[in-house]
Amino acid sequence: MPEEGIDLMAHEDVLSFEQIVSFVEEAVKTGITKVRLTGGEPLVRKGIIELVRQIAKIDGLEDLGLTTNGILLEKYAADLAQAGLNRVNISLDTLIPQKYRKITRCGDINDVFKGIDAAKKAGLTPIKINCVRMPDSSETELIALKAFCKDNNLNLRFIRQMDLESGDFSIVEGGEGGNCKICNRIRLTANGKVKPCLFNQNEFDVKELGAKNAIKKTIESKPEQGSKNKIGKFYNIGG
Repeated sequence: MPEEGIDLMAHEDVLSFEQIVSFVEEAVKTGITKVRLTGGEPLVRKGIIELVRQIAKIDGLEDLGLTTNGILLEKYAADLAQAGLNRVNISLDTLIPQKYRKITRCGDINDVFKGIDAAKKAGLTPIKINCVRMPDSSETELIALKAFCKDNNLNLRFIRQMDLESGDFSIVEGGEGGNCKICNRIRLTANGKVKPCLFNQNEFDVKELGAKNAIKKTIESKPEQGSKNKIGKFYNIGG
């Protein structure tokens, strides 16, 4: 997140729950069986539990996950599981409290630890930890994080810090993200743009085209591999 802050999206530009659910219903008809809610931070969205509940009810959906910074997870884990969420990914780049606060601008790492425990109790497993390898990440830090995840039965994935504008990306260590050869993902942004690839400037507007047509055009335009994206940022199109 930029230190100087960001321009917030106008409320009227953000998709309603009805529009999101309608999109997922159409996506499932197309053959998509896995959905992940990400952000930004999805748990700050008012009514997130109800959105999860509505998506989870869609016939044909086999897996519903959520990526979060974990800070609000203690509050919501039980309700998310009850609403139909299957599992969570939690972003955690360091175990050092002061460094965590600096990276997140204001976060308390103890809230993340409480969120992990709450997710375990709620059955939101397997829990995956997403760690971005920062330029100043020391080997000692990474070893400590590996030990923490092993001791707590968490699946750790290392993600090299990426850059949309330069097209600098790589395969996620311990995961499938960033592997263009097998990528079959599309992404719906908060304001209704469907993207075939993060590292690509193509996008199709659900509000203008309708969900079915936007999904069709997105799949048809999916590139063989990522390139560059100079019109998006990770904080507004998701990680």
